[in-house]
Amino acid sequence: MVRTLDPAAHALKRDAFVDAAIRLIQRKGYEQLSIQDVIEEVGASRGAFFHYFESKAALLATIVDHMVEAATSAVAPVAVDPDLTAPQKLQRIFAGIAQWKSAQPELQPAALTELVRTWYSDENTIVIERMRAAVAERITPLLVTVLREGAADGSFSVTSPEGTATVFTSLILGLNEAAVRLFLARRDGTVSYETVTATLGAYFEAFDRILGSPGALWPLLDERPVRLWFG
Repeated sequence: MVRTLDPAAHALKRDAFVDAAIRLIQRKGYEQLSIQDVIEEVGASRGAFFHYFESKAALLATIVDHMVEAATSAVAPVAVDPDLTAPQKLQRIFAGIAQWKSAQPELQPAALTELVRTWYSDENTIVIERMRAAVAERITPLLVTVLREGAADGSFSVTSPEGTATVFTSLILGLNEAAVRLFLARRDGTVSYETVTATLGAYFEAFDRILGSPGALWPLLDERPVRLWFG
């Protein structure tokens, strides 16, 4: 008798390995992570692991896809929402990504500084680089759609929506890296709150200049979340 595959059950078991690996990466870093660590965290057999992943690299690829999908799936419909203007779409894409990040327990600033240190340590360089590339691949087409609309209706002053979207994505990734460095520096007491706000403000000013639309994204630099993270 031919065995039939239950897709839901298959995905659930695969995701158990992915979730376990993410927890371990947060605790010890990807470079120190072994396949055996993941197997023991799940309480499964080596055969079960290799049924879903042919290698540690294959597991990493799935982890990156899992996390980036979670970060971008909620904001993807915004780019084609007919009830929103182009500036509103851009603001909601930004806000949606920020909301996803703040909802992740490993990124809450109150008591989990060491997890952030581990996640962004040299041990996880390959993870971060893979995620940067995957985020750029997912976010850039959304931005192209929004920037084309804004250029057509005069909301944005851009001559090349495609080129501007690529630059815009690079700035988003740069802002994320800067925010992480500033977050850890604040925890170490090596940077002032005024430096934090000036740096973040410079990024948002750059965003607005690239759009040719002063104030388009500046309202997103809200004092409350900045105080929560960096106060």
